[in-house]
Amino acid sequence: MIKAVPTNIITGFLGVGKTSALLHLLKQKPSNERWAILINEFGEIGIDGALVQGMQTGKPTSISENAQKVFIKEVPGGCMCCAAGLPMQIALNQLLAQSKPDRLLIEPTGLGHPVEVMQTLSAEHYQDVLDIQRTITLVDARKLTDPRYTTHATFNQQIDIADVIVGNKCDLYGLNEAENLTDYSVNRGKQNTPIVLCEHGEIPFTVLQGKSDALVEMNAHAHHHHNSEPTPSINERPFPDSGFLKIENEGEGFKAVGWRFSPSIEFDRDALLAWINKLEVERLKAVMITSTGIFSYNLADGDLVESELSECAESKIEIIAANVNTDWDDELAACVQAG
Repeated sequence: MIKAVPTNIITGFLGVGKTSALLHLLKQKPSNERWAILINEFGEIGIDGALVQGMQTGKPTSISENAQKVFIKEVPGGCMCCAAGLPMQIALNQLLAQSKPDRLLIEPTGLGHPVEVMQTLSAEHYQDVLDIQRTITLVDARKLTDPRYTTHATFNQQIDIADVIVGNKCDLYGLNEAENLTDYSVNRGKQNTPIVLCEHGEIPFTVLQGKSDALVEMNAHAHHHHNSEPTPSINERPFPDSGFLKIENEGEGFKAVGWRFSPSIEFDRDALLAWINKLEVERLKAVMITSTGIFSYNLADGDLVESELSECAESKIEIIAANVNTDWDDELAACVQAG
């Protein structure tokens, strides 16, 4: 029997550093515990699962020693709570049965709706299985002067549902930006919600512990996504002769495009870096097999981070932007290693 698994939602808007926070939390995992992570991504190509797994096994630290006790499952393709919660429920049931975890962490997409995720977790058939603990919302306080964020319903819902608000990337804050986060939280009715400032997603494990006091609007407004395909099964398809697959998705005012590449395709690392650096997009994530090794790429707010990985099954790349550029196909193809 799986009973009363401590469960946390780790939420926050695009590019705020949720995956970095997950990786830091994994470093603090007690060695005798089994953890399960359910990751949702807006696009149809799952990147974060491969990124977390590759970063675990790629570092000679305690996190790699515990890698076999971490179980990861992805729900790509928009908000995992859509379709009456079925995609999330199926993935969650499979993950719980496989891992029998001592703790469950759930990372909804930055464009996802945490209230609806909480609705699913609060369903009757999970009441004995899950012990809903603190919901952690990461916020970049620099965004609080940008109406694209402050007028976005999902951005505000993520703050409204928080048991703990984490002001991430605080080393980059300017004058009064930390105070702006406090003021914004108070204006959202969160005057009693603790605020923790951190850099690089380095939040302490203790913030996870404790019962959730989040007030959940159980009859939240329905929301809709438009997908380019009725069933997001691109991750299960065999590669065609071209060696790659592409799919697009849109919703919440953003568009996403993703590619999967056969593992036999290698990319020129310098060409790939040059191409990514010239992009003007909201978000890019990738795990890529190059001629000089396997690397992850994380582009947010115009800043690109490249990290070496120990492994990945295939190259994947996902872009979120206001509009999709049709030239990206040819530009990406030009980055393939010749010969």
